[in-house]
Parts: sequence; structure tokens; C-alpha cells
Amino acid sequence: MIFGVFMDKQDKAILELIQTDATLAIGELADKIGISKSACWRRVQKLEQEGVIRARVALLDPAKVNLPLTVYISVRTNQHNEQWSSSFQAVTDQLPGVLEVYRMSGDLDYLIKAVVEDMQGFDRLYKELIAADLFDVSSSFVMETMKQTSALPLHAA
Repeated sequence: MIFGVFMDKQDKAILELIQTDATLAIGELADKIGISKSACWRRVQKLEQEGVIRARVALLDPAKVNLPLTVYISVRTNQHNEQWSSSFQAVTDQLPGVLEVYRMSGDLDYLIKAVVEDMQGFDRLYKELIAADLFDVSSSFVMETMKQTSALPLHAA
């Protein structure tokens, strides 16, 4: 059980399959798991209603849409208040190259993952980002992606 959501082995099998290919039809899912189409549809609906399945999306190749440069941006602030946090979120929300923003523990306050077309694209992103009145910004550029997945391990579910 996860946060009040009970999942059996068939639910986990559904999740494993759709994490790999969200385009699978209910009939295909049902056949692969060995349950009826209607039972499979009910399970998928339940998983969606409970928020276990947040969305079904297509994962794009960033390089093929001219965004080959991934950057992780470390942010430190000296303003730890709700007003600054809201302003920072508003800035990052309006930047399309910003994919993920995390508030962190430790020496780092925020970690941002972004994609840009090149260094000039990063410079434009940086200039827009610093509108949030940042104290310290450091960036690291991805040179090689050695592993990348969006599939969550379900052993703990």
C-alpha cells in the first residue's frame, strides 16, 4: 500500500507496461496481463483516479527538436520567505526551457533542470532566470547521458 493506495500484482503489471509504452490499448494490456478488457479498464481508471497515473505523455528526443544541451542549474538564495519563493516560482514557470525545479536540502536551495539549443540559448535563459533576484547561481552542462528513464521501480509499491 502506498499512501492509502493498495496495488496488487496486476496493478503493478499494468504500471510496468504503460511506463514502457503508454500507447498500449486496453485490450493489449489485458492480454499481456491475462485479465479481461473490462477488468483492465477498471484498474487503469482506478489508478488514474487515485493519482497513481498522473499523465500519459510522449517523451521527445531533445536533440531532434533542437534542444541538445541539458543544464542543471544550482541556485542559492539569501531570501527564505514566501514572497521570494512565489516570485521565483513565477519566473521559472514562465521559462519553457525549464523542465524541473526542486527545493533542496543542504548547501543548495534549488536545483533546476533545463534544456536549451546552445550556449547562447543558455545565456538567454540565465538572464531571464536572474530576474528572480538570486544570490548564487552555478550551472553544470550534461556532456553525456549514461542513463535516463522515466519508469519508476515498483518493488516498493
